[in-house]
Amino acid sequence: MPFQGFPDEGLVFYEGLEADNSKAYWTDHKNVYDTCVLAPMKHLLTELEPTFGTAKLFRPYRDVRFSKDKTPYKTRQYAVVHQGDQGLYVGIDAAGLHLGGGMFHASTEQVQRMRTSIDGTAGAALEKVLASLRRRGFEVGGDQLKRVPKPYESDNPRADLLRHKSLISWVDHEPQAWLHTVEAKKQVVKAWKALGPLNAWLSQHT
Repeated sequence: MPFQGFPDEGLVFYEGLEADNSKAYWTDHKNVYDTCVLAPMKHLLTELEPTFGTAKLFRPYRDVRFSKDKTPYKTRQYAVVHQGDQGLYVGIDAAGLHLGGGMFHASTEQVQRMRTSIDGTAGAALEKVLASLRRRGFEVGGDQLKRVPKPYESDNPRADLLRHKSLISWVDHEPQAWLHTVEAKKQVVKAWKALGPLNAWLSQHT
């Protein structure tokens, strides 16, 4: 079955789950999750696979073993396409469609290489990539230190980027009519292609 969008019932399902994150609610509404969230997400990922690669679809169950929050279910369905150590992200929840990419987790060695590149000539290219994403409505973030790490000085012209321990960019789409149509796939493709230069830079410089 081709992807036809994410039905509104799926978003309503997550509104209910946010209000009542319980096994009883999940059991009573699992058919809605299966048909209005899980099925369209699988169809979408299947259609995107030839262009972007195989996605990992994450389970809806939370790992609560080491968490103070014991609510059993995630309130967003999401998937990631791994491209080396970089990724492309898609998620759907009550708040709409969420798309992103970049390096979500990096080793100490990768962070060191990234900072060396940021401080060097390659840093200008990264600034251009991020500026282009921001012009398109994307946000830029990731885990960051509170201070610029040594040996870099606090007045370094790329101080903000040097504080990063990971580097991601994302755009959030609030629920609109197109989310329930094939236009949703076009938005994913548009965003993931826009994120391509960021993943390419990270792949080369980490």
